[in-house]
Amino acid sequence: MLKLIYVNPTTGSDRNSGSQQAPLKTITQALKEAASGTKIELVEGQYNATSGEIFPLIVPFGVTIIGNENNKGSGISISGSGEYISRIFARQNITFVLSNGSRLIGVTVTNSASRGTAVWIESSSPTIANCTFINCQREGVFVTGDANPIIQNNIFTQNSASGISITKNSQGQVRGNNCFQTGFGIAIGDRATTKIVDNNIYDNRSGIVVSGDARPVLRENVCELNIQDGLTVVGNALPDIGNNKNSGNNIFRNNGQFDIQNASINKLISINNQVEPHSVNGNIQFFADPEPEPEPIPEPEPTLLPKSTKLTDISGHWGFEFIQELVQLGIVAGFPNRTFRPDATITRSQYAALLVKAFNPQSLREPIVFEDIKENFWAYQVIQQAYQGLFFSGYPGKKFFPNQNIPRIQVIGSLISGLGLTNQVEIDLDIYDDSSKIPNSAQDEIATATQYGLIVNYPKTTILNPNRPATRTEVAVMVYQVLVLIGQVRKIDSPFIIG
Repeated sequence: MLKLIYVNPTTGSDRNSGSQQAPLKTITQALKEAASGTKIELVEGQYNATSGEIFPLIVPFGVTIIGNENNKGSGISISGSGEYISRIFARQNITFVLSNGSRLIGVTVTNSASRGTAVWIESSSPTIANCTFINCQREGVFVTGDANPIIQNNIFTQNSASGISITKNSQGQVRGNNCFQTGFGIAIGDRATTKIVDNNIYDNRSGIVVSGDARPVLRENVCELNIQDGLTVVGNALPDIGNNKNSGNNIFRNNGQFDIQNASINKLISINNQVEPHSVNGNIQFFADPEPEPEPIPEPEPTLLPKSTKLTDISGHWGFEFIQELVQLGIVAGFPNRTFRPDATITRSQYAALLVKAFNPQSLREPIVFEDIKENFWAYQVIQQAYQGLFFSGYPGKKFFPNQNIPRIQVIGSLISGLGLTNQVEIDLDIYDDSSKIPNSAQDEIATATQYGLIVNYPKTTILNPNRPATRTEVAVMVYQVLVLIGQVRKIDSPFIIG
Protein backbone atom coordinates (compact mmCIF):
# COMPACT_ATOMS: atom_id res chain seq x y z
CA MET A 1 0.00 0.00 0.00
CA LEU A 2 1.35 3.41 -0.99
CA LYS A 3 2.21 5.59 1.97
CA LEU A 4 2.70 9.37 1.70
CA ILE A 5 4.89 11.33 4.10
CA TYR A 6 5.11 15.11 3.84
CA VAL A 7 8.15 17.08 5.00
CA ASN A 8 8.37 20.82 5.60
CA PRO A 9 11.66 22.11 7.14
CA THR A 10 10.06 25.42 8.14
CA THR A 11 6.68 24.56 9.68
CA GLY A 12 7.00 20.82 10.25
CA SER A 13 7.78 18.87 13.40
CA ASP A 14 9.23 15.39 13.70
CA ARG A 15 6.58 14.70 16.31
CA ASN A 16 3.84 15.20 13.72
CA SER A 17 2.07 12.44 11.83
CA GLY A 18 3.65 13.31 8.48
CA SER A 19 0.35 14.18 6.82
CA GLN A 20 -0.01 17.16 4.51
CA GLN A 21 -1.66 19.09 7.33
CA ALA A 22 0.92 17.98 9.93
CA PRO A 23 4.21 17.44 8.07
CA LEU A 24 7.45 16.17 9.51
CA LYS A 25 10.39 18.55 9.77
CA THR A 26 13.22 16.38 8.42
CA ILE A 27 13.89 13.89 5.66
CA THR A 28 15.87 11.99 8.29
CA GLN A 29 12.73 11.24 10.31
CA ALA A 30 10.70 10.47 7.19
CA LEU A 31 13.25 7.84 6.16
CA LYS A 32 13.03 6.22 9.59
CA GLU A 33 9.28 5.81 9.10
CA ALA A 34 9.45 4.79 5.43
CA ALA A 35 8.97 1.29 4.07
CA SER A 36 8.99 0.01 0.50
CA GLY A 37 6.39 1.90 -1.51
CA THR A 38 6.62 5.05 0.61
CA LYS A 39 6.66 8.39 -1.19
CA ILE A 40 8.25 11.29 0.70
CA GLU A 41 6.98 14.67 -0.55
CA LEU A 42 9.23 17.68 0.10
CA VAL A 43 8.05 21.29 0.09
CA GLU A 44 10.33 24.20 -0.80
CA GLY A 45 12.97 25.02 1.75
CA GLN A 46 16.49 24.40 3.03
CA TYR A 47 17.23 20.86 4.21
CA ASN A 48 20.53 20.83 6.10
CA ALA A 49 22.10 20.16 9.48
CA THR A 50 20.67 23.41 10.83
CA SER A 51 17.14 22.24 10.01
CA GLY A 52 17.85 18.92 11.74
CA GLU A 53 19.05 16.61 8.97
CA ILE A 54 21.58 13.88 9.80
CA PHE A 55 23.73 12.85 6.83
CA PRO A 56 24.19 10.70 4.92
CA LEU A 57 20.54 10.19 4.07
CA ILE A 58 20.19 6.47 3.25
CA VAL A 59 17.09 5.87 1.11
CA PRO A 60 15.77 2.32 1.65
CA PHE A 61 14.51 -0.15 -0.93
CA GLY A 62 11.48 1.07 -2.89
CA VAL A 63 11.28 4.53 -1.27
CA THR A 64 10.79 7.68 -3.37
CA ILE A 65 11.89 11.19 -2.40
CA ILE A 66 10.22 13.78 -4.62
CA GLY A 67 10.33 17.57 -4.66
CA ASN A 68 9.95 20.01 -7.56
CA GLU A 69 10.17 17.67 -10.54
CA ASN A 70 9.18 20.16 -13.24
CA ASN A 71 11.85 22.71 -12.30
CA LYS A 72 14.75 20.29 -11.65
CA GLY A 73 14.53 20.71 -7.89
CA SER A 74 14.42 24.51 -7.86
CA GLY A 75 13.65 25.77 -4.35
CA ILE A 76 14.27 22.41 -2.68
CA SER A 77 17.87 22.61 -1.51
CA ILE A 78 19.45 19.66 0.30
CA SER A 79 22.94 20.47 1.52
CA GLY A 80 25.14 18.46 3.81
CA SER A 81 27.57 15.59 4.22
CA GLY A 82 28.11 12.61 6.46
CA GLU A 83 30.58 9.76 6.75
CA TYR A 84 29.69 6.63 4.79
CA ILE A 85 31.79 3.45 4.78
CA SER A 86 31.80 1.95 1.30
CA ARG A 87 32.57 -1.76 0.95
CA ILE A 88 34.72 -0.85 -2.07
CA PHE A 89 36.16 2.59 -1.36
CA ALA A 90 36.09 2.80 2.48
CA ARG A 91 35.33 6.15 4.12
CA GLN A 92 33.44 8.71 1.99
CA ASN A 93 31.68 12.07 2.49
CA ILE A 94 28.15 11.59 1.14
CA THR A 95 24.79 13.35 1.09
CA PHE A 96 22.54 10.52 -0.22
CA VAL A 97 23.00 6.76 -0.47
CA LEU A 98 20.42 5.15 -2.77
CA SER A 99 19.29 1.53 -2.34
CA ASN A 100 17.68 -0.80 -4.87
CA GLY A 101 14.43 0.47 -6.31
CA SER A 102 14.68 3.85 -4.59
CA ARG A 103 14.03 7.08 -6.48
CA LEU A 104 15.33 10.63 -6.03
CA ILE A 105 13.30 13.11 -8.05
CA GLY A 106 13.15 16.91 -8.32
CA VAL A 107 15.63 18.07 -5.67
CA THR A 108 18.79 20.21 -5.63
CA VAL A 109 21.72 18.59 -3.84
CA THR A 110 25.02 20.15 -2.73
CA ASN A 111 27.89 18.56 -0.83
CA SER A 112 30.47 21.21 0.00
CA ALA A 113 32.53 18.98 2.29
CA SER A 114 36.06 18.11 1.27
CA ARG A 115 35.82 15.47 -1.48
CA GLY A 116 32.07 15.48 -1.02
CA THR A 117 29.71 13.49 -3.28
CA ALA A 118 26.00 14.24 -3.54
CA VAL A 119 24.70 10.73 -4.34
CA TRP A 120 26.44 7.37 -3.83
CA ILE A 121 25.14 4.33 -5.75
CA GLU A 122 26.87 1.05 -4.90
CA SER A 123 25.63 -2.22 -6.46
CA SER A 124 22.05 -0.98 -6.50
CA SER A 125 19.50 -0.02 -9.16
CA PRO A 126 17.86 3.29 -8.22
CA THR A 127 16.46 6.10 -10.38
CA ILE A 128 17.59 9.74 -10.30
CA ALA A 129 15.51 12.12 -12.40
CA ASN A 130 14.93 15.84 -12.84
CA CYS A 131 17.37 16.90 -10.12
CA THR A 132 20.14 19.50 -9.95
CA PHE A 133 23.58 18.64 -8.54
CA ILE A 134 25.63 21.76 -7.93
CA ASN A 135 28.75 22.87 -6.05
CA CYS A 136 29.82 19.42 -4.88
CA GLN A 137 33.49 19.19 -3.98
CA ARG A 138 33.88 15.92 -5.86
CA GLU A 139 31.02 14.73 -8.11
CA GLY A 140 27.25 14.91 -8.30
CA VAL A 141 26.67 11.16 -8.62
CA PHE A 142 29.13 8.30 -8.04
CA VAL A 143 28.21 4.85 -9.39
CA THR A 144 30.18 1.75 -8.44
CA GLY A 145 30.12 -1.99 -7.83
CA ASP A 146 27.53 -3.85 -9.91
CA ALA A 147 25.21 -0.85 -10.01
CA ASN A 148 22.51 -0.56 -12.66
CA PRO A 149 20.92 2.87 -12.18
CA ILE A 150 18.81 5.13 -14.37
CA ILE A 151 20.10 8.71 -14.30
CA GLN A 152 18.00 10.93 -16.54
CA ASN A 153 17.06 14.55 -17.22
CA ASN A 154 19.24 16.04 -14.48
CA ILE A 155 21.51 19.10 -14.33
CA PHE A 156 25.13 18.68 -13.20
CA THR A 157 27.03 21.94 -12.81
CA GLN A 158 29.92 23.49 -10.88
CA ASN A 159 31.04 20.19 -9.34
CA SER A 160 34.79 20.03 -8.76
CA ALA A 161 35.65 16.58 -10.13
CA SER A 162 32.84 15.30 -12.37
CA GLY A 163 29.15 15.55 -12.97
CA ILE A 164 28.84 11.74 -12.98
CA SER A 165 31.55 9.16 -12.17
CA ILE A 166 30.94 5.53 -13.13
CA THR A 167 33.30 2.75 -11.98
CA LYS A 168 33.80 -1.00 -11.44
CA ASN A 169 31.21 -3.22 -13.23
CA SER A 170 28.43 -0.67 -13.41
CA GLN A 171 25.83 -0.76 -16.15
CA GLY A 172 22.61 1.27 -16.34
CA GLN A 173 21.61 4.30 -18.39
CA VAL A 174 22.65 7.95 -18.28
CA ARG A 175 20.16 9.75 -20.50
CA GLY A 176 19.04 13.30 -21.26
CA ASN A 177 21.27 15.08 -18.71
CA ASN A 178 22.97 18.47 -18.96
CA CYS A 179 26.56 18.54 -17.67
CA PHE A 180 28.24 21.92 -17.80
CA GLN A 181 30.76 24.10 -15.97
CA THR A 182 32.13 21.14 -14.02
CA GLY A 183 35.35 19.07 -14.02
CA PHE A 184 34.68 16.11 -16.31
CA GLY A 185 31.12 16.01 -17.56
CA ILE A 186 30.98 12.19 -17.32
CA ALA A 187 33.89 9.97 -16.21
CA ILE A 188 33.68 6.23 -16.93
CA GLY A 189 36.31 3.77 -15.71
CA ASP A 190 37.20 0.21 -14.72
CA ARG A 191 34.90 -2.26 -16.54
CA ALA A 192 31.76 -0.13 -16.76
CA THR A 193 29.43 -0.72 -19.72
CA THR A 194 26.91 2.04 -19.09
CA LYS A 195 24.74 3.42 -21.91
CA ILE A 196 25.33 7.17 -22.30
CA VAL A 197 22.50 8.54 -24.45
CA ASP A 198 21.25 11.99 -25.52
CA ASN A 199 23.23 14.07 -23.01
CA ASN A 200 24.39 17.66 -23.52
CA ILE A 201 27.96 18.00 -22.23
CA TYR A 202 29.54 21.41 -22.63
CA ASP A 203 31.72 24.09 -21.04
CA ASN A 204 33.53 21.57 -18.78
CA ARG A 205 37.23 20.90 -18.40
CA SER A 206 36.64 17.78 -20.55
CA GLY A 207 33.40 16.28 -21.78
CA ILE A 208 33.43 12.46 -21.54
CA VAL A 209 36.52 10.64 -20.20
CA VAL A 210 36.70 6.85 -20.63
CA SER A 211 39.52 4.93 -18.88
CA GLY A 212 40.56 1.51 -17.59
CA ASP A 213 38.82 -1.35 -19.41
CA ALA A 214 35.51 0.50 -19.73
CA ARG A 215 33.21 -0.32 -22.66
CA PRO A 216 30.40 2.26 -22.49
CA VAL A 217 27.93 2.79 -25.33
CA LEU A 218 27.67 6.42 -26.50
CA ARG A 219 24.66 7.47 -28.59
CA GLU A 220 23.22 10.84 -29.63
CA ASN A 221 25.27 12.90 -27.18
CA VAL A 222 26.46 16.46 -27.84
CA CYS A 223 29.98 17.19 -26.53
CA GLU A 224 31.00 20.73 -27.40
CA LEU A 225 32.76 23.83 -26.12
CA ASN A 226 34.70 21.94 -23.49
CA ILE A 227 38.05 23.47 -22.49
CA GLN A 228 40.12 20.39 -23.34
CA ASP A 229 38.56 17.43 -25.19
CA GLY A 230 35.04 16.42 -26.09
CA LEU A 231 35.81 12.69 -25.70
CA THR A 232 39.03 11.36 -24.15
CA VAL A 233 39.87 7.65 -24.24
CA VAL A 234 42.84 6.22 -22.27
CA GLY A 235 44.23 2.88 -21.08
CA ASN A 236 42.50 -0.19 -22.50
CA ALA A 237 39.14 1.57 -22.77
CA LEU A 238 37.04 1.15 -25.90
CA PRO A 239 33.77 3.11 -26.04
CA ASP A 240 31.19 2.09 -28.62
CA ILE A 241 30.52 5.22 -30.69
CA GLY A 242 28.77 3.34 -33.46
CA ASN A 243 28.72 -0.17 -34.89
CA ASN A 244 27.40 -1.95 -37.96
CA LYS A 245 23.96 -2.36 -36.45
CA ASN A 246 23.60 0.97 -34.66
CA SER A 247 25.11 4.35 -35.59
CA GLY A 248 26.69 6.57 -32.96
CA ASN A 249 24.94 9.82 -33.93
CA ASN A 250 27.06 11.74 -31.42
CA ILE A 251 28.20 15.30 -32.05
CA PHE A 252 31.73 16.29 -31.04
CA ARG A 253 32.59 19.86 -32.00
CA ASN A 254 34.22 23.14 -31.01
CA ASN A 255 36.22 21.72 -28.10
CA GLY A 256 39.38 23.53 -27.03
CA GLN A 257 42.02 20.85 -27.67
CA PHE A 258 40.54 17.87 -29.53
CA ASP A 259 36.97 16.86 -30.23
CA ILE A 260 38.09 13.25 -29.80
CA GLN A 261 41.42 12.24 -28.27
CA ASN A 262 42.20 8.52 -28.37
CA ALA A 263 45.21 7.87 -26.13
CA SER A 264 44.23 4.23 -25.55
CA ILE A 265 45.91 1.12 -26.95
CA ASN A 266 42.85 0.37 -29.11
CA LYS A 267 41.67 1.64 -32.47
CA LEU A 268 38.49 3.68 -32.04
CA ILE A 269 35.79 3.13 -34.68
CA SER A 270 33.48 6.09 -35.34
CA ILE A 271 30.32 5.28 -37.29
CA ASN A 272 28.10 8.17 -38.33
CA ASN A 273 29.15 10.70 -35.71
CA GLN A 274 29.45 14.42 -36.40
CA VAL A 275 33.15 15.18 -35.94
CA GLU A 276 35.78 16.82 -38.12
CA PRO A 277 38.75 14.47 -38.79
CA HIS A 278 41.22 17.34 -38.34
CA SER A 279 39.96 17.86 -34.76
CA VAL A 280 40.84 14.36 -33.53
CA ASN A 281 44.04 12.79 -32.23
CA GLY A 282 45.11 9.16 -32.08
CA ASN A 283 44.09 5.95 -33.83
CA ILE A 284 40.56 6.59 -35.08
CA GLN A 285 38.82 5.22 -38.17
CA PHE A 286 35.74 6.95 -39.54
CA PHE A 287 32.74 5.42 -41.27
CA ALA A 288 29.55 7.23 -42.25
CA ASP A 289 26.10 5.97 -43.12
CA PRO A 290 24.18 7.80 -45.84
CA GLU A 291 22.85 10.93 -44.17
CA PRO A 292 19.12 10.56 -43.57
CA GLU A 293 16.75 13.38 -44.22
CA PRO A 294 15.95 15.02 -40.89
CA GLU A 295 12.43 14.71 -39.64
CA PRO A 296 10.41 17.91 -39.86
CA ILE A 297 9.55 19.62 -36.64
CA PRO A 298 5.98 18.95 -35.60
CA GLU A 299 3.53 21.35 -37.21
CA PRO A 300 1.03 23.15 -34.96
CA GLU A 301 -2.68 22.83 -35.49
CA PRO A 302 -3.99 25.16 -38.25
CA THR A 303 -6.39 26.78 -35.79
CA LEU A 304 -5.83 28.09 -32.28
CA LEU A 305 -5.72 25.36 -29.69
CA PRO A 306 -8.61 25.48 -27.21
CA LYS A 307 -7.88 26.46 -23.66
CA SER A 308 -8.55 22.90 -22.55
CA THR A 309 -5.73 21.48 -24.68
CA LYS A 310 -2.75 20.74 -22.48
CA LEU A 311 0.79 19.65 -23.16
CA THR A 312 1.66 16.93 -20.72
CA ASP A 313 5.17 17.99 -19.68
CA ILE A 314 5.02 21.74 -19.07
CA SER A 315 2.78 22.04 -16.03
CA GLY A 316 4.81 23.73 -13.29
CA HIS A 317 7.69 24.43 -15.65
CA TRP A 318 9.27 27.88 -15.30
CA GLY A 319 8.32 28.69 -18.92
CA PHE A 320 4.80 27.26 -18.79
CA GLU A 321 2.85 30.49 -19.38
CA PHE A 322 5.05 31.61 -22.30
CA ILE A 323 4.83 28.21 -23.99
CA GLN A 324 1.06 28.01 -23.55
CA GLU A 325 0.55 31.46 -25.07
CA LEU A 326 2.72 30.65 -28.09
CA VAL A 327 0.95 27.33 -28.60
CA GLN A 328 -2.40 29.10 -28.74
CA LEU A 329 -0.98 31.62 -31.21
CA GLY A 330 0.14 28.74 -33.44
CA ILE A 331 3.82 29.74 -33.21
CA VAL A 332 5.13 26.70 -31.35
CA ALA A 333 3.65 23.24 -31.09
CA GLY A 334 3.92 20.03 -29.17
CA PHE A 335 4.89 16.64 -30.44
CA PRO A 336 2.31 14.02 -31.47
CA ASN A 337 2.37 12.52 -27.97
CA ARG A 338 1.35 15.95 -26.56
CA THR A 339 4.76 16.67 -25.06
CA PHE A 340 6.76 19.85 -25.62
CA ARG A 341 10.17 18.67 -24.36
CA PRO A 342 10.84 22.07 -22.77
CA ASP A 343 14.45 21.35 -21.85
CA ALA A 344 15.47 19.79 -25.17
CA THR A 345 17.77 21.70 -27.50
CA ILE A 346 16.71 23.21 -30.83
CA THR A 347 18.52 23.08 -34.17
CA ARG A 348 19.26 25.99 -36.46
CA SER A 349 16.69 24.77 -38.99
CA GLN A 350 14.01 24.31 -36.32
CA TYR A 351 14.74 27.81 -35.06
CA ALA A 352 14.41 29.21 -38.59
CA ALA A 353 10.96 27.62 -38.84
CA LEU A 354 9.93 29.20 -35.54
CA LEU A 355 11.16 32.64 -36.68
CA VAL A 356 9.08 32.45 -39.83
CA LYS A 357 5.95 31.48 -37.89
CA ALA A 358 6.47 34.25 -35.36
CA PHE A 359 7.51 37.15 -37.61
CA ASN A 360 6.95 36.17 -41.29
CA PRO A 361 10.04 38.26 -42.22
CA GLN A 362 10.05 40.18 -45.50
CA SER A 363 12.84 39.81 -48.05
CA LEU A 364 15.55 42.41 -47.46
CA ARG A 365 18.36 40.80 -49.48
CA GLU A 366 18.96 38.31 -52.24
CA PRO A 367 18.69 34.57 -51.50
CA ILE A 368 21.78 32.46 -51.00
CA VAL A 369 22.67 28.91 -51.98
CA PHE A 370 23.89 27.06 -48.90
CA GLU A 371 26.04 24.13 -49.94
CA ASP A 372 24.76 21.87 -47.15
CA ILE A 373 21.03 22.38 -47.79
CA LYS A 374 19.27 20.67 -50.68
CA GLU A 375 16.12 22.16 -52.17
CA ASN A 376 14.11 19.14 -51.01
CA PHE A 377 15.28 19.62 -47.40
CA TRP A 378 12.21 20.14 -45.22
CA ALA A 379 13.39 23.53 -43.90
CA TYR A 380 14.81 24.89 -47.17
CA GLN A 381 12.16 27.61 -47.63
CA VAL A 382 12.05 28.80 -44.01
CA ILE A 383 15.84 29.02 -43.87
CA GLN A 384 15.85 31.15 -47.02
CA GLN A 385 13.10 33.40 -45.65
CA ALA A 386 14.89 33.85 -42.32
CA TYR A 387 18.15 34.58 -44.13
CA GLN A 388 16.56 37.11 -46.50
CA GLY A 389 14.84 38.75 -43.53
CA LEU A 390 18.26 39.33 -41.87
CA PHE A 391 17.53 36.99 -38.98
CA PHE A 392 20.22 34.53 -40.05
CA SER A 393 23.66 34.43 -41.58
CA GLY A 394 25.58 31.38 -42.70
CA TYR A 395 29.05 30.13 -41.95
CA PRO A 396 32.14 30.55 -44.13
CA GLY A 397 32.06 28.48 -47.29
CA LYS A 398 28.30 29.02 -47.69
CA LYS A 399 27.52 26.52 -44.96
CA PHE A 400 24.42 26.71 -42.78
CA PHE A 401 24.74 23.58 -40.59
CA PRO A 402 20.97 23.05 -40.37
CA ASN A 403 21.14 20.20 -37.84
CA GLN A 404 23.51 21.97 -35.47
CA ASN A 405 22.04 22.95 -32.10
CA ILE A 406 21.82 26.71 -31.95
CA PRO A 407 23.73 28.41 -29.08
CA ARG A 408 22.00 31.03 -26.98
CA ILE A 409 24.27 33.76 -28.31
CA GLN A 410 23.13 33.06 -31.88
CA VAL A 411 19.48 33.22 -30.85
CA ILE A 412 20.04 36.58 -29.21
CA GLY A 413 22.06 37.91 -32.13
CA SER A 414 19.49 36.80 -34.70
CA LEU A 415 16.65 38.59 -32.90
CA ILE A 416 18.63 41.82 -32.65
CA SER A 417 19.65 41.59 -36.32
CA GLY A 418 16.19 40.71 -37.61
CA LEU A 419 14.53 43.51 -35.66
CA GLY A 420 17.25 46.02 -36.53
CA LEU A 421 17.58 47.05 -32.88
CA THR A 422 20.45 49.19 -31.65
CA ASN A 423 21.64 49.94 -28.15
CA GLN A 424 20.41 53.31 -26.87
CA VAL A 425 21.99 53.30 -23.40
CA GLU A 426 25.24 52.02 -21.96
CA ILE A 427 24.86 48.56 -20.41
CA ASP A 428 27.47 47.13 -18.06
CA LEU A 429 27.79 43.49 -19.10
CA ASP A 430 29.46 42.67 -15.79
CA ILE A 431 25.93 42.10 -14.50
CA TYR A 432 26.58 38.64 -15.96
CA ASP A 433 29.01 36.60 -13.87
CA ASP A 434 30.30 34.93 -17.04
CA SER A 435 30.60 38.10 -19.14
CA SER A 436 34.17 37.10 -20.04
CA LYS A 437 32.67 34.37 -22.24
CA ILE A 438 30.86 36.89 -24.46
CA PRO A 439 32.85 37.33 -27.70
CA ASN A 440 33.85 40.91 -28.46
CA SER A 441 31.85 40.77 -31.71
CA ALA A 442 28.64 40.00 -29.78
CA GLN A 443 28.90 42.45 -26.90
CA ASP A 444 26.76 45.14 -28.55
CA GLU A 445 24.08 42.57 -29.35
CA ILE A 446 24.02 41.27 -25.77
CA ALA A 447 23.84 44.83 -24.41
CA THR A 448 20.98 45.67 -26.77
CA ALA A 449 19.07 42.52 -25.89
CA THR A 450 19.57 43.27 -22.20
CA GLN A 451 18.23 46.78 -22.65
CA TYR A 452 15.08 45.56 -24.39
CA GLY A 453 14.39 42.68 -21.99
CA LEU A 454 14.95 39.90 -24.52
CA ILE A 455 17.34 37.76 -22.47
CA VAL A 456 16.17 34.92 -20.27
CA ASN A 457 18.57 33.25 -17.79
CA TYR A 458 17.47 30.13 -15.96
CA PRO A 459 18.07 28.95 -13.28
CA LYS A 460 20.54 31.66 -12.19
CA THR A 461 19.78 35.10 -13.57
CA THR A 462 23.40 36.30 -13.42
CA ILE A 463 24.69 33.45 -15.60
CA LEU A 464 24.28 34.17 -19.32
CA ASN A 465 25.72 30.90 -20.68
CA PRO A 466 26.19 32.52 -24.11
CA ASN A 467 27.75 29.47 -25.75
CA ARG A 468 25.44 26.82 -24.35
CA PRO A 469 22.88 25.30 -26.73
CA ALA A 470 19.53 27.02 -26.25
CA THR A 471 16.59 24.99 -24.97
CA ARG A 472 13.16 24.99 -26.60
CA THR A 473 11.80 26.95 -23.64
CA GLU A 474 14.55 29.59 -23.71
CA VAL A 475 13.96 30.19 -27.42
CA ALA A 476 10.20 30.36 -26.89
CA VAL A 477 10.55 32.93 -24.09
CA MET A 478 13.00 35.13 -26.04
CA VAL A 479 10.75 35.10 -29.10
CA TYR A 480 7.79 35.91 -26.87
CA GLN A 481 9.68 38.88 -25.44
CA VAL A 482 10.17 40.21 -28.98
CA LEU A 483 6.42 39.91 -29.55
CA VAL A 484 5.89 41.89 -26.33
CA LEU A 485 8.33 44.53 -27.58
CA ILE A 486 6.45 45.02 -30.84
CA GLY A 487 3.07 45.05 -29.12
CA GLN A 488 1.71 41.73 -30.39
CA VAL A 489 1.16 39.96 -27.04
CA ARG A 490 0.61 40.76 -23.39
CA LYS A 491 3.54 40.97 -20.98
CA ILE A 492 4.18 37.98 -18.73
CA ASP A 493 6.13 38.57 -15.53
CA SER A 494 9.03 36.22 -14.85
CA PRO A 495 12.00 36.45 -12.48
CA PHE A 496 14.21 34.98 -15.20
CA ILE A 497 13.75 37.84 -17.69
CA ILE A 498 16.74 40.21 -17.65
CA GLY A 499 16.20 43.87 -18.41
